[in-house]
Amino acid sequence: MTVTGFTRNPPFIDDLARSESGRLLRAELGRRWPETTDQLLTIARYALLPAGKLLRPIMTLHAAEAVGGSPRDVLAAALGTEYLHVATLVHDDIIDADTLRRGRPAVPVAFGIPDAIVAGDHLIFTAFAAIVDGGRAVPPGHVVAALAALAEAGQDLCRGQALEARLVGDLDAGARWYPEMIRLKTGALFRAVCHIGALLGGADPTVAAALARYGEHIGTAFQIRDDLLSYVATPEQTGKPATSDLNNGRPTLPLLLAYAAATDTARVELMAVLHRRGAGPGDVQWVTALLDEVDAVEAARRQLVGHAERARAELAVLAPSASADVLSGIATWMTSETA
Repeated sequence: MTVTGFTRNPPFIDDLARSESGRLLRAELGRRWPETTDQLLTIARYALLPAGKLLRPIMTLHAAEAVGGSPRDVLAAALGTEYLHVATLVHDDIIDADTLRRGRPAVPVAFGIPDAIVAGDHLIFTAFAAIVDGGRAVPPGHVVAALAALAEAGQDLCRGQALEARLVGDLDAGARWYPEMIRLKTGALFRAVCHIGALLGGADPTVAAALARYGEHIGTAFQIRDDLLSYVATPEQTGKPATSDLNNGRPTLPLLLAYAAATDTARVELMAVLHRRGAGPGDVQWVTALLDEVDAVEAARRQLVGHAERARAELAVLAPSASADVLSGIATWMTSETA
């Protein structure tokens, strides 16, 4: 099915990007990454600017403010979460041989693969430095815990990426490992951005842990939402071809749910489509019909809603505030325009 009026970034996210938090982050990002003649810094700046929606660092700021901290005090640390995120995008573009990122040549295309690898590595180490910089106003123990949260997220991201590579074209293994793969690949960084914000905002361990769980559920919902986009919106609306999932052979949730519910004959054909690693004549139409027949899109959406609701439930530890409302609003946005 296709959602009328779907936009990849509905008004809530656009408004969040234009909010005071978004403006603070963009101004600080520009200040910290000026134009330079240094080649390595030039590549890093190219990867970072112009910035995207900055959802992850915005969540860091609101997590800090929701527990009584000052967003300005954790600004550097919030940008650190963006550095890690962008570093993974640079490396992903190398792995996937993608040529475009945010409407222009990807870093490996613009600067070559060797320099792209080094620039991605540089952003990872800069992320850790940013956590230290952003933790000057809190007890050292909170800074150590925030560094540990970032390191754990980075390790999980790597495990998730490696696991995803092993699942390509294998719907049987995908059905078993998909939840763990997206928890590691996508949930881990969302977990870290909220945990870091809470820790550097001065939260006690119980509240910080609740916000970490909130972030992990948000990240898991985010990945399921991304999986659904090919089936609830047009390529013009999403910015990616309808054949994307079939071309890369990756077991997204709708495909896995369809595989589980299909007849043996349909299972064999679906596996064959993925093994072709490209949509042959009629493949997209056949897969779409199968998903409709077994109601796989709606089943995936129910899982998305479940994670969004579990995320929202974790916010019960927070006192009412504008930032708590923003965090709750992000959970609501995850389920929007996918019905």
